[in-house]
Amino acid sequence: MTACNHSRWEPSHDYRPLETTAERQAWRVAALTGATMLVEIVAGYAFNSMALLADGWHMASHMLAIGLTALAYLLARRYAHDPRFAFGTWKVEVLAGFASSLMLLVVVAMLAFESFWRLLQPQVIAFEMALWVAVIGLLVNLVSAWLLRDSHDHGHAHGQGHSHAGAHDHADHDHDHDHDHAAPAGKDLNRHAAFIHVLADALTSVAAIVALLGGLLLGWDWLDPLMGVIGAVIIAVWAKGLLIETGKVLLDREMDSPVVERVRTALAQEVDTELADLHLWRVGRAQFACIVSVVTHGNGSADRYKARLAGIAELVHVTVEVNRCADEHGAERG
Repeated sequence: MTACNHSRWEPSHDYRPLETTAERQAWRVAALTGATMLVEIVAGYAFNSMALLADGWHMASHMLAIGLTALAYLLARRYAHDPRFAFGTWKVEVLAGFASSLMLLVVVAMLAFESFWRLLQPQVIAFEMALWVAVIGLLVNLVSAWLLRDSHDHGHAHGQGHSHAGAHDHADHDHDHDHDHAAPAGKDLNRHAAFIHVLADALTSVAAIVALLGGLLLGWDWLDPLMGVIGAVIIAVWAKGLLIETGKVLLDREMDSPVVERVRTALAQEVDTELADLHLWRVGRAQFACIVSVVTHGNGSADRYKARLAGIAELVHVTVEVNRCADEHGAERG
């Protein structure tokens, strides 16, 4: 018997966009941020400016986070076709965003402690020199934010299909990898984390400038450490949001997604069909995999239910199980 060419039933599970612009941008911003961080930290200690130190150490956290962002892109690309990753390597990028948020919480604790200490033990500040360094830091942050702006990535389509009917007496199974329809691009959580990092850093740079101007023009020395506290609060709020967003993806907490309701609505249009079980999880920025189990008295096939879901572009990997209801004598219908 002629061997079956099984390659057509083995689609790619790499749901990441093909472009590498975000990766290159991340490496550039990491280098730029690192150089500016060194200048701000050295100047902050030299001029006794807590606001400048806060901005410098905050930028240090961003350098590590953005470096982690770039590394995640590199690893996700390198292992994209490694069969050990059942649904591709996209979550490597999400994991980097989660790690970035944890790093920010450490920085928050450091900034808050140092700022409160400076409120209790005021230091002499060289306002004019510190102000120049803070302005340079702000400019660097704005350039970094521009580099990391959304470049409107487009996901790539997988034209392969995979389906089979299981030879079980009680159920009909079908696995679909049909990606011919265009799936939405979605949000790049990895780059979004880096982008928010530099935006938050820009805010703390503005706070440092305001504090230094207040001290230079009005003699408000207390404004400098106070801005350090405000910066810590801003970072904490942002870190919490990123933790929730990335943690949701990593824990597959997607059953409150609007896509779930669309799946339920589509299957509800089938006569004499009851949805018994549904699992849905994200495998890309806006791409989902799902397992559907239905119960019916009719002759509906897995292909028929799969066709009902074909209009939901976010679904790129679908498994359907059809269970037949037995009659009162225990025989399977249809």
